[in-house]
Amino acid sequence: MASKDQPSTLKSYVDSATATMQSAIGSTTGNPNDKTQADLKKQNAVDERTASQAGAKVGPLSFSNTGETTVDNQDRRQGAWDETVGSVKKAVGNLTGNATLKDAGARQEQEGQEQKAAGQIKDLTSGAADRVTGTIGSGMASLTKNTEAQADFQKQHDQGKTRVRGVEAEVNSQQE
Repeated sequence: MASKDQPSTLKSYVDSATATMQSAIGSTTGNPNDKTQADLKKQNAVDERTASQAGAKVGPLSFSNTGETTVDNQDRRQGAWDETVGSVKKAVGNLTGNATLKDAGARQEQEGQEQKAAGQIKDLTSGAADRVTGTIGSGMASLTKNTEAQADFQKQHDQGKTRVRGVEAEVNSQQE
């Protein structure tokens, strides 16, 4: 469970659905106040969703709005390195007319891309698992009023979220 001061993607979707219902009620009853409240709630939901997904990716590090920082999986780091080195070899092979270097670079670049993708999948699945485990654990700890365990589970959730957002940022930048 996200704390009250941390943005939540799930809360933004719930607020968006609530706004849609309020808007429908306002349209049915003709009450402009319901429509205005629905519009405000909808904008708040958009703002919450945007804040929830805020973060940054710098090299192998991912930062989130929760204050967490994660380091990419070793496969992602090594794959990115091999992809870069292979790309350079391929370019030098092109410039010098060295087909062997060009082919070796293309192979290394491709292998790096594959290894990086495998690392992204590992980070995505472990991040998603941490988010689910953290959310459930935090909820259970909240029920038992174990604030220390709740904080630990919230940290696990936030680290998982940061890891997932890091993969998303990397994939989005590759598509641009």
